[in-house]
Amino acid sequence: MSRRTVVNYEPDSTTSTFSTRSNALPTTRNSVASKRIGNHSNDIVAYFHDEEVGNYHYGERHPMKPHRLTLTNHLVISYDLDKKMEIFQPRRATEEEIMSFHAADYIDFLKRVTPENMNNFSKVFSRYNVGDDCPVFDGMFDFCKIYSGATIDAARKLTNGSADISINWSGGLHHAKRVEASGFCYVNDIVLGIFELLTHYPRVLYVDIDIHHGDGVQEAFYTTDRVMTVSFHKYNGDFFPGTGDIDEVGSGLGKHYSLNVPLKDGIDDESYIYLFKSVMEAVINSFRPSAIVLQCGADSLGCDRLGCFNLSIKAHGECVRFIKDFKLPLLVLGGGGYTIRNVARCWTYETSILVDHEVSNDLPYNEYIDYFQPDYKLHPHLSGKVENMNTRQYIRNLRIKVLEHLRFLDGAPSVQMQEIPPDIQGFLEMNDEEEAEILADSAKGKEEKEKQRGRDHGNDYYDNEQDVDMDMDIES
Repeated sequence: MSRRTVVNYEPDSTTSTFSTRSNALPTTRNSVASKRIGNHSNDIVAYFHDEEVGNYHYGERHPMKPHRLTLTNHLVISYDLDKKMEIFQPRRATEEEIMSFHAADYIDFLKRVTPENMNNFSKVFSRYNVGDDCPVFDGMFDFCKIYSGATIDAARKLTNGSADISINWSGGLHHAKRVEASGFCYVNDIVLGIFELLTHYPRVLYVDIDIHHGDGVQEAFYTTDRVMTVSFHKYNGDFFPGTGDIDEVGSGLGKHYSLNVPLKDGIDDESYIYLFKSVMEAVINSFRPSAIVLQCGADSLGCDRLGCFNLSIKAHGECVRFIKDFKLPLLVLGGGGYTIRNVARCWTYETSILVDHEVSNDLPYNEYIDYFQPDYKLHPHLSGKVENMNTRQYIRNLRIKVLEHLRFLDGAPSVQMQEIPPDIQGFLEMNDEEEAEILADSAKGKEEKEKQRGRDHGNDYYDNEQDVDMDMDIES
């Protein structure tokens, strides 16, 4: 396997932050899908979008706006990127598919509760963590079925060999747990998509660049070595969801197959990309995944409503480019992102990266062009709004400690490349000791979440829809 030299992180380093070099791993029959020449790109890219998904509404003052998906799709089409992909109208996930991960009683609740009858279910709201962050809204379960069905279908395009890259920007809801909603997420489509990938691929790598820890996915696969989870996020023990410390590494067979990269406020392009590339190259060389799932939460951008990083859209996209260049089957999903015009810009730019097509910085005219005033650019200036608390020494030490965890990996894990993966049912079952270890590792986060259920989230909620979209100021 070819490796690229990782340079030392020094102030006078001349290494370019953005790179076009390929990281492609050697192709093997079982680990990498066959590359075919499509009409527009060396990679066949499948794009999943349902027009209805952008019409759902969490509530007037809620920061999660599915309308961002409509903005994204219109920008993608305005740039003619749809002509370089295979476009699919996804089907809705079935209850049986959703319950392959989620508990039946929880799904029955999601299916039955509505704004009109919610008072009849108030006694179980705390059990299922439904409330301010995860409100009951019109069509809630249909919304879940749409984005989950798109992720499952996108994964199947990879497993049946009809696509090299699959995109579902409506997916990536990484906080949902087996028996409860969390962080604006009700059904964990990522887990469902990984389940589908595991029916064909021996090992799946999950990478999360949302500003919030990918806790729901980590928890789901905490005891298996067939899925490695890697999350880059803000962590201080208090920031939602309160989990994601560097010492959360997995348990049982999954010990050392959870990797967390905890960051502080204000991280900039150079530091983030340096960490991302050095960590991910080491992870992929060690774990040797058969397929990759990349969650592209856009709340890690500068100027995000609920974020506190300084990343540009180009830096966020560079992470996508770096993972794409490993030439492994790739499922790309959305996630967080609450300044919706920047979410649309980011995911459109990343779509252009995935189809290998350079796009202009001048936004093409489209029905929603007024959302992008006053500059009408794809790459607005988003950096430098928050003081960077990640010192060079902190970044160096963090990199060393994260890479040290990889030394505990015993090469590729248990399922051999030539073996057909076992049936997914039951492979995540854990004993009492493993379950206790999961609870212990996430105890601080659980306690913090309980506190937050009764806490005003401050800048999480706004007076009206226009306020969410147009005001760009960030509170420290």
